[in-house]
Amino acid sequence: MKKISLSESREFNPKHFSRFLLHDSPWFRVLNFNLAAGQIFPVHSHPSEGQLTIHVVEGEGAFLAENDAEIPAVTGDILVSEINEPHGVKASTDMRVVVTIAPPF
Repeated sequence: MKKISLSESREFNPKHFSRFLLHDSPWFRVLNFNLAAGQIFPVHSHPSEGQLTIHVVEGEGAFLAENDAEIPAVTGDILVSEINEPHGVKASTDMRVVVTIAPPF
Protein backbone atom coordinates (compact mmCIF):
# COMPACT_ATOMS: atom_id res chain seq x y z
CA MET A 1 0.00 0.00 0.00
CA LYS A 2 0.99 3.57 -0.59
CA LYS A 3 -0.49 6.74 0.88
CA ILE A 4 -0.17 9.95 -1.13
CA SER A 5 -0.67 13.35 0.48
CA LEU A 6 -1.94 15.89 -2.03
CA SER A 7 -1.19 18.73 0.40
CA GLU A 8 2.52 18.20 -0.31
CA SER A 9 2.06 19.14 -3.97
CA ARG A 10 -0.16 22.18 -3.47
CA GLU A 11 1.80 24.87 -5.25
CA PHE A 12 0.87 27.21 -8.06
CA ASN A 13 3.18 28.95 -10.53
CA PRO A 14 1.79 32.14 -12.12
CA LYS A 15 3.76 31.49 -15.33
CA HIS A 16 2.76 27.89 -16.09
CA PHE A 17 0.85 24.98 -14.59
CA SER A 18 2.68 22.68 -12.16
CA ARG A 19 2.99 18.92 -12.68
CA PHE A 20 3.74 16.28 -10.03
CA LEU A 21 4.12 12.55 -10.64
CA LEU A 22 2.33 10.87 -7.72
CA HIS A 23 2.52 7.22 -8.76
CA ASP A 24 3.91 5.23 -11.68
CA SER A 25 3.59 1.51 -12.33
CA PRO A 26 3.12 -0.82 -15.30
CA TRP A 27 -0.66 -0.69 -14.69
CA PHE A 28 -1.41 3.01 -14.18
CA ARG A 29 0.08 6.46 -13.64
CA VAL A 30 -1.25 9.18 -11.33
CA LEU A 31 -0.33 12.83 -11.81
CA ASN A 32 -1.32 16.06 -10.06
CA PHE A 33 -1.61 19.23 -12.17
CA ASN A 34 -2.09 22.61 -10.48
CA LEU A 35 -3.30 25.48 -12.63
CA ALA A 36 -3.43 29.07 -11.42
CA ALA A 37 -6.58 31.02 -12.28
CA GLY A 38 -6.70 31.69 -16.03
CA GLN A 39 -4.21 28.99 -17.02
CA ILE A 40 -4.98 26.35 -19.64
CA PHE A 41 -3.71 22.80 -20.03
CA PRO A 42 -4.09 22.72 -23.82
CA VAL A 43 -6.31 20.23 -25.60
CA HIS A 44 -4.21 17.25 -26.69
CA SER A 45 -4.48 13.51 -27.20
CA HIS A 46 -2.12 10.55 -27.04
CA PRO A 47 -1.66 7.96 -29.80
CA SER A 48 -2.33 5.08 -27.44
CA GLU A 49 -5.16 2.86 -26.25
CA GLY A 50 -6.52 3.06 -22.74
CA GLN A 51 -8.45 5.47 -20.57
CA LEU A 52 -7.81 8.40 -18.30
CA THR A 53 -9.66 10.25 -15.59
CA ILE A 54 -9.34 13.90 -14.66
CA HIS A 55 -10.58 14.51 -11.10
CA VAL A 56 -11.01 18.09 -9.89
CA VAL A 57 -9.81 18.12 -6.28
CA GLU A 58 -9.89 21.90 -5.85
CA GLY A 59 -11.24 24.90 -7.73
CA GLU A 60 -13.35 25.29 -10.81
CA GLY A 61 -13.07 25.77 -14.53
CA ALA A 62 -13.78 23.51 -17.49
CA PHE A 63 -12.76 20.25 -19.07
CA LEU A 64 -11.79 20.97 -22.67
CA ALA A 65 -12.59 18.77 -25.67
CA GLU A 66 -12.14 18.95 -29.42
CA ASN A 67 -13.80 21.74 -31.42
CA ASP A 68 -13.36 24.16 -28.48
CA ALA A 69 -16.06 22.37 -26.46
CA GLU A 70 -16.05 23.18 -22.73
CA ILE A 71 -17.63 21.06 -20.00
CA PRO A 72 -18.03 22.94 -16.69
CA ALA A 73 -15.91 21.40 -13.93
CA VAL A 74 -15.99 22.01 -10.17
CA THR A 75 -14.47 20.34 -7.13
CA GLY A 76 -15.49 16.69 -7.07
CA ASP A 77 -16.15 16.33 -10.81
CA ILE A 78 -14.44 13.52 -12.71
CA LEU A 79 -14.03 13.29 -16.48
CA VAL A 80 -13.53 9.79 -17.94
CA SER A 81 -12.04 9.70 -21.43
CA GLU A 82 -10.26 7.50 -23.92
CA ILE A 83 -6.56 8.42 -23.97
CA ASN A 84 -6.70 9.13 -27.70
CA GLU A 85 -9.71 11.46 -27.32
CA PRO A 86 -8.76 15.18 -27.22
CA HIS A 87 -8.81 16.54 -23.65
CA GLY A 88 -7.56 19.51 -21.65
CA VAL A 89 -8.38 21.75 -18.67
CA LYS A 90 -9.05 25.47 -18.23
CA ALA A 91 -8.94 27.03 -14.75
CA SER A 92 -11.33 29.82 -13.76
CA THR A 93 -9.94 29.80 -10.20
CA ASP A 94 -6.79 28.19 -8.85
CA MET A 95 -7.50 24.59 -9.76
CA ARG A 96 -5.97 21.22 -8.88
CA VAL A 97 -6.66 18.05 -10.83
CA VAL A 98 -5.53 14.48 -10.37
CA VAL A 99 -5.10 12.54 -13.61
CA THR A 100 -5.02 8.75 -13.75
CA ILE A 101 -3.81 7.08 -16.96
CA ALA A 102 -4.29 3.35 -17.55
CA PRO A 103 -2.27 1.78 -18.90
CA PRO A 104 0.54 4.35 -18.69
CA PHE A 105 2.31 5.27 -21.90
